[in-house]
Amino acid sequence: MTVTVAAVDADAQPGTLRVPVLRAYRFELVKLVSQWRIRLLVLACWTVPGLFVAAVSQQSTLPTDTLFGRWMHATGWAGPLVVLGFAGSWALPLLTSVVAGDVFAAEDRLGTWRHLLVAVRSPQRIFAAKALAALTVILLLVAGMVASSSVGGLLTVGNRPLVGLDGHLLSPSDAAGNVLLAWVCVLAPTLALAAIGLLGSVVLGRSPIGLLLPALVAVAMQLAQMLPLPVALRLALPGYAFITWHRLFTSPGQPRELLISVAVSLVWVVVATGLAHHLFMRWDFTNATDDGIGRRALTIALLPLAALLAVTFGVVAVATPSMGSGISQAKVQQSVATAFAHLYRMQTAQLNRPAVTEAQLAVTAACDRSGGQVDPQGPGNDWRCVVTWHLPGAAAPGTALYQLNVTSDGRIEADGDGPKEVNGYFLVRTPTGDAPNPLWQFDGTVELVSTSLKG
Repeated sequence: MTVTVAAVDADAQPGTLRVPVLRAYRFELVKLVSQWRIRLLVLACWTVPGLFVAAVSQQSTLPTDTLFGRWMHATGWAGPLVVLGFAGSWALPLLTSVVAGDVFAAEDRLGTWRHLLVAVRSPQRIFAAKALAALTVILLLVAGMVASSSVGGLLTVGNRPLVGLDGHLLSPSDAAGNVLLAWVCVLAPTLALAAIGLLGSVVLGRSPIGLLLPALVAVAMQLAQMLPLPVALRLALPGYAFITWHRLFTSPGQPRELLISVAVSLVWVVVATGLAHHLFMRWDFTNATDDGIGRRALTIALLPLAALLAVTFGVVAVATPSMGSGISQAKVQQSVATAFAHLYRMQTAQLNRPAVTEAQLAVTAACDRSGGQVDPQGPGNDWRCVVTWHLPGAAAPGTALYQLNVTSDGRIEADGDGPKEVNGYFLVRTPTGDAPNPLWQFDGTVELVSTSLKG
């Protein structure tokens, strides 16, 4: 016999004793944590990042193609940021799939909806308890990744200053605060994927597609970020905050993209969770032959999300001048010149040379694409810059060449191309021994929605 959700709704039956939300939440949390795969994930998140950071930090070669990877020998705060970059692309979407994508589908597979609905006597409380339990486990997993990677880096390398994306030095306390804030910011897109997982778990029932939905959405968003999309559309995607935490590591900070992307992610959390709750309250989950709500509800779930994407895209496009790539020649030149000036002073201190100020250096950069044959704007790996600076008492200015790879999210990867005395070698010989050459390769960033420079 089929028992519908409405039949056991205690709100429609005055006098019926309902189980408190806190008690139902504890019950759902115990059910989640008792699963072997959840326990394995908790153990992995609290140990593997720290072991990874410790192992990589002691290697002779570093993941220089990863943001902050080139600084893992220099400070323990680089490790948590390297882990964060990987986690935003792969780990966090998979974790939300395993936890949130299965929280409702598990009851459907086991056929235990009837017992749960009769015991709790309130579908609303069941939904709240399951959502809160999933949220708690996700927060526990993220906290483990932060703590493990931070401890691994600090024990292996030490609590030292961190080089920001524009070459300026962050003190250990500032680095610690920014690292923690960066992880807090990526909670917003993580919860957005978790809300999508809840929705998929409700709509698709025992179908494995529901379990994989957050990961599939994350992969789709990553592929979209590789396309030549306008900045407004990038910001309208709920996962863009997995990237914009980079903006915390410049001086001054570039918070506009980060705040917009976090706000968009939180809107997706509210809408997707609301849809999941609405469909949960309407459907019968006790029918053992039903694999989910079906095509009609899938359409009901997809259309509001598609509309939300369109609305957020329109709002961001109107609020910011972001219909282009956001990458212009002037922005690239300013970013390269700023980073080079900061890092040149760092190299000067390493070599025990007379100190200079950035005003004295007066660094400028002249950048083009493909030798001037391509319009100097937009992402690409064919950017080339000639950096010029001045030293007090020198008759002629110094120059250095850099080949640039500018990605669609505004990240700049600069690779030194001479002279060898400045950026030709990975190491420089200092009075205390060989040390990494900060001018050999460096990262920079372009603020895509900035209005200070054209493009």
